[in-house]
Amino acid sequence: MDTMAKLRILSDAAKYDAACTSSGAQKTAKRGGIGSAEACGICHSFAGDGRCISLLKVLQTNVCVYDCAYCVNRRSNDARRAAFSPRELAELVIAFYRRNYIEGLFLSSGVAGSPDAATETMIETLRLLREEYRFSGYIHAKAIPGADAALVRRLGLLADRLSVNIELPSGQSLRRLAPDKTKAAILGPMSLIRGGLDENRRDLVRFRHAPRFAPAGQSTQMIVGATEESDRQILSLSSALYERYRLKRVFYSAYIPVNDAATLPPVGTPPPLWREHRLYQADWLLRFYGFSSEELFDKTEGRLHPYLDPKCHWALRHKELFPLEVNRAPYELLLRVPGVGVKSAWRITRARRAASLSWDALAKIGVVTKRARHFLIANGKRYFDAPVEKDALLLDLMSPRERALFHRETAPFRQLSLFDEETPALSPAERRELSCLAAPL
Repeated sequence: MDTMAKLRILSDAAKYDAACTSSGAQKTAKRGGIGSAEACGICHSFAGDGRCISLLKVLQTNVCVYDCAYCVNRRSNDARRAAFSPRELAELVIAFYRRNYIEGLFLSSGVAGSPDAATETMIETLRLLREEYRFSGYIHAKAIPGADAALVRRLGLLADRLSVNIELPSGQSLRRLAPDKTKAAILGPMSLIRGGLDENRRDLVRFRHAPRFAPAGQSTQMIVGATEESDRQILSLSSALYERYRLKRVFYSAYIPVNDAATLPPVGTPPPLWREHRLYQADWLLRFYGFSSEELFDKTEGRLHPYLDPKCHWALRHKELFPLEVNRAPYELLLRVPGVGVKSAWRITRARRAASLSWDALAKIGVVTKRARHFLIANGKRYFDAPVEKDALLLDLMSPRERALFHRETAPFRQLSLFDEETPALSPAERRELSCLAAPL
């Protein structure tokens, strides 16, 4: 099998890993068209400074001894198998880099033989890139659960970021869908990586030129929609992972049915993309806005609101805190105002030292007044056209697409008005997905 055939197989097998962000654009090939890198497994990720960088996302091999029900590469699946040798993959990465196709590598692997053997093959690939080809670009590698601690450490010294996929939100689901994996085997490498990150902070003060272990930290991925866990359970787990293992990111991957199994949604079921979107919004609140996972739900709730983003939903459930006077409110409360982000809250605290802020000044600072006008006052004045009725307020906080769903689900027969805001039509797949999400637990 030639290199391009292997690349097609192994890049396609890696596309379900959501630990880096693909462009999402799938253009139909046209005669004379240029610029499509989808067939080569090139995806896009974002650096810490916001730059979009191109990565080659590929598996070392899709041969796997595990039989996880949700995985397209499971051993019982009838799929074409391929494997790159370390030298072959290293030369491919360098060739792509020299042609300016990529800026880095995202490398994972199936478990061919044993976790230790698979990890050793990945280590040899990264060793060739770092030591022989002198490649200093970004490398994200997957640590395989069950691998020896010394191998995980060696992998972390060669890669910029490590990740261990926790896969499913509970041990019960893991036992049912991935019987070859255990909770201890997944959390063990996470603890090892956390220890290596602690050494970075402690030992590099004394040994300035010592190699750094996974300087970009660690992350993980969780499949959403393959099992019955609620959003509350998923976010509680994410919050615990952030606290105990100091993860940089938890990625949520909407389950795409690719295998027929009695324990999984049937093939053809649309992936819960809207639910994935809500979980990312809530995850952002956990990481940057000081929210806890329990704050985002009522006592009886288990799922995030289908029509409102989590921050707006929280604000509507805590009306006793609002409106806030923007010239006196503490930074921690400003962060909880819909329409006020981390940067705009910081700018508010700096700008109000020199002068009191008006609504015009807030708009220049970057506050989204369309949302913030319901929860702030400036110099004792409310925004001039902020609605106060409950129904009008709820609709005003929704996006056009959310408003379209809300009208279709809650008021299918209503009087038309010439002044209704035009709402985009939902596709049948989106309507089925969001209708399922809106259904009570």
